[in-house]
Amino acid sequence: MTNVADAQIIHRVALRGEAILTSPRWNKGTAFTLDERKAFGLTGRLPFRVNTLDEQCDRAYDQLEAREEPLRKNTFLQSLKDQNWVLYYALLSRHLKELIPIIYTPTEAEAISNYSHLFRRSEGLYLTFPTRDSMEEDFLEQTKGRQIDLIVCSDAEQILGIGDQGVGVNIQRSLLAGVDPAKALSVTLDVGTDNEDLLNDRLYVGWPHKRVRGEEYDQFIDKFVQLVRKYHPHSLLHFEDFGVTNAKRLLDKYRDKHAVFNDDVQGTGAVTLACIMSAVGVTKSKLADQRFVVFGAGSAGLGITRQLRDGIVTIDGVDCDEANKKFYLIDRAGLIKASLGAEHIRDGLQEFVRPDEEWEGVPANERGEIELLEVVKKVRPTVLIGCSTRAGAFSEDVVREMAKGTERPIILPLSNPSKLHEVTPQDANDWTDGKALLATGSPFPPCRLPNGKEYIVAECNNALIYPGLGLGAMLAQARALADTMIIAGTRRLASLAPALKDPDDALLPDFGDAPAVNYEVAVAVVEQAIEEGSAGVEWKKEDVREKVAEAQWKPLYGTYVYDPEGKA
Repeated sequence: MTNVADAQIIHRVALRGEAILTSPRWNKGTAFTLDERKAFGLTGRLPFRVNTLDEQCDRAYDQLEAREEPLRKNTFLQSLKDQNWVLYYALLSRHLKELIPIIYTPTEAEAISNYSHLFRRSEGLYLTFPTRDSMEEDFLEQTKGRQIDLIVCSDAEQILGIGDQGVGVNIQRSLLAGVDPAKALSVTLDVGTDNEDLLNDRLYVGWPHKRVRGEEYDQFIDKFVQLVRKYHPHSLLHFEDFGVTNAKRLLDKYRDKHAVFNDDVQGTGAVTLACIMSAVGVTKSKLADQRFVVFGAGSAGLGITRQLRDGIVTIDGVDCDEANKKFYLIDRAGLIKASLGAEHIRDGLQEFVRPDEEWEGVPANERGEIELLEVVKKVRPTVLIGCSTRAGAFSEDVVREMAKGTERPIILPLSNPSKLHEVTPQDANDWTDGKALLATGSPFPPCRLPNGKEYIVAECNNALIYPGLGLGAMLAQARALADTMIIAGTRRLASLAPALKDPDDALLPDFGDAPAVNYEVAVAVVEQAIEEGSAGVEWKKEDVREKVAEAQWKPLYGTYVYDPEGKA
């Protein structure tokens, strides 16, 4: 229900008539009061009845329910967002658990792959390589005079397990923590595409050219980043869906120069660390006691590995080199070991390369590669993580072999969308006689345990943490999102796990609680920034909870007053 105090906030708005009705920021539709309709020239533009926001949400939900296919629901919600931000986010907040799979994985992958055919209205800022000479002019055209706290940028090379999509960026999950959408900007960095289907599609809306790479690519990205630093020095710059050759490299390049964050590298790693922290809480062990096999060593897999390693170092006080030895990474060429050579050992993997002598006598395939089953037999892992997008890779042989070596196997098939998961939770549950501790990258129904009880499968979704990490960094006005701040947010998320109260419950909070969870994460991040002296705000630690709550944007209309000098 609407909070009366929040609804009484006064907004002085300069738009009138058709202009205010077509502004998604200010449009209320049938919720404009009679006084507002008169002041803004709307009396003859709207039907008589004045609706409450709750009534509008009921109507919108009924319209949504009339669409059976998830993709049609997705396009309806996108259209609603284009018309009315408050109504869109209010509807989401009332049906969050039901609608997140519609606006994010698995449906958003299909929507993005059809972006050019579903395109109706541009959103955000499009910076394209052939028009790079006017980049600053184009940037200022969209941002001049605006307070921008969050910028989400993407070159769309590696989206949601569907790969190179040329154009398309989704910032909706970023707003789950309460970031004002008027202070957020999505930026598409269009450097071409290597997707032949898109290049041959006459309706493709992006630049129909092979991807620019190398020095020209770096110069283009740097020009954009320097504009962000110049005009919005206190914003958080969020890198999303960059390819494996650029994601970690760009994060490392800019993280000491600006507050930057990469969801695929850091967000995935952070939520996975929280999930495993809750699992080791169930098993009464420590992070440092685990043996980790990570199947898939791309941006997400490497990001998870690094975050887990950093967690072991920070939380359990283990030396970094010693912590690295607890990880076994498997990529397209099998186990990452020294003899693979530079061709198969990308930058960033060197810390986790296994020595060849460790694997003497272990069976390899005809190409000399050591595959997953043989790694599991030798290592006897306690944790098995999938980021490979190889459906069914965690076979019955692999899972049963793992279960021989540990009492409570921790199994996380994290690949998205759901059709690419390495194993279904029910199969993993059956093959371990109900002993597996499970989390997945997409939503799955509960498993049936041997005793007949239902086991809730946690959704290891970045949206449980990265909106809170981002909000915390923005509110703290920290010049960088430090690893210690990420660990603080991660520990707070792990502490909220239902499994810590009931070992047969979920390893992470319910996704319907994402806004409240991200609030807690944001509080932890700000508290850590204050504690370590990196915060740019003069807050006392004991005031942080109240300050964060006050700063959160809520989907409420407030009262409008017409003012020619007001906001547009």
